[in-house]
Amino acid sequence: MREKISACIIAGNEEKNIRRCLESVRWADEIVVVDSFSRDRTAEIAREYTSHVYQHEWTGYIGQKNLIKDLATGPWIFFIDADEQVSDELRDEILEEFEAGRSTGVSGYEFPRMVRHLGRWITHGDWYPDVKMRLFRKTEGKCGGKEPHDRTTVDGPVRRLKANLHHFSYDNLQDQLSTMNRFSGITARVWMEDNGRFRLHDLIIRPPWRFFRGYFLKRGFLDGLPGLIIAVTNAFGVFAKYAKLWEMSLGTATVQRSPAPVTRPQADRSDAQAPS
Repeated sequence: MREKISACIIAGNEEKNIRRCLESVRWADEIVVVDSFSRDRTAEIAREYTSHVYQHEWTGYIGQKNLIKDLATGPWIFFIDADEQVSDELRDEILEEFEAGRSTGVSGYEFPRMVRHLGRWITHGDWYPDVKMRLFRKTEGKCGGKEPHDRTTVDGPVRRLKANLHHFSYDNLQDQLSTMNRFSGITARVWMEDNGRFRLHDLIIRPPWRFFRGYFLKRGFLDGLPGLIIAVTNAFGVFAKYAKLWEMSLGTATVQRSPAPVTRPQADRSDAQAPS
C-alpha cells in the first residue's frame, strides 16, 4: 500500500477558486482546510469535500501553513493554495511515484508551477518554471522564509517531477497591481524590521535588471503582449519595494501591515513579488 497524502489548503475569501482546487485533490487520502474566517462561502464549499475544515485567524503565510501541517494526519503533506489546481498530469505523476514505491527514501517532491494570466498560460520569463517544493514528508519538512513569501524545506533527498501545478494567480491586471502594491509594502516592512538599509543603487539598478532578465534572458517576449506586461509590472514591483523602504527609512511612512484575514491568503501570488 502506498503512503497516505494529506492535501492541505489555506484559504480566505476564495469562493471563486476553492471548488476548482478541491476537485483537483479529491484523489488525496485526506483534505484539510484552514479558513481565515472568510466573509464569503469559502468554508461552506470546503465542507462539501471534507470534514476537516478549521477556522483560525490569519497568522501570516508561514504561520498558517505550519498550523495546517500540524492538523494533518498523513505522513505526507501536500501544500496547495486555494487558487491553484493540481493538473491531471501532475496527479498521475505523483500517484505513479507512490504506487511504484519510488517515494521510499525521498523527503520531498518539487515541480513547476504554471500561471494563467491575461488570457494565456505563461511559459517563459520570470514566472516559468516557478519550481515549488510542496509535497514532503511531515516529519522531515518545515515551512519558513520571510513574509509574504513562505518556503518549504526538507532534511533529505528531493526529487523533481515534470508535470505542472496550475496557478490562477490574478483575476485581471488590476488585481495583479493591487496585490503588488500590498505585497511590496509587506516586503519593505520586513526588510525594515530586519534592519534593512536603503541603498540608492538598489532603486536605480534592480528594476531595469529585473525587466531585462525576465523579458530577454528568460525569453518573456515569447509570451507576446502578456509577457511584456508581466516584465514591466515585475520591474515596477521591485521599484515599489525599494521606494517604500526608502520612505520607511525617513520615518514618515505609515507601516503597511498584513490584515487578518487576508483576501486570497497564499504563499506566493507569483514570482513577480519575489525579492530581487
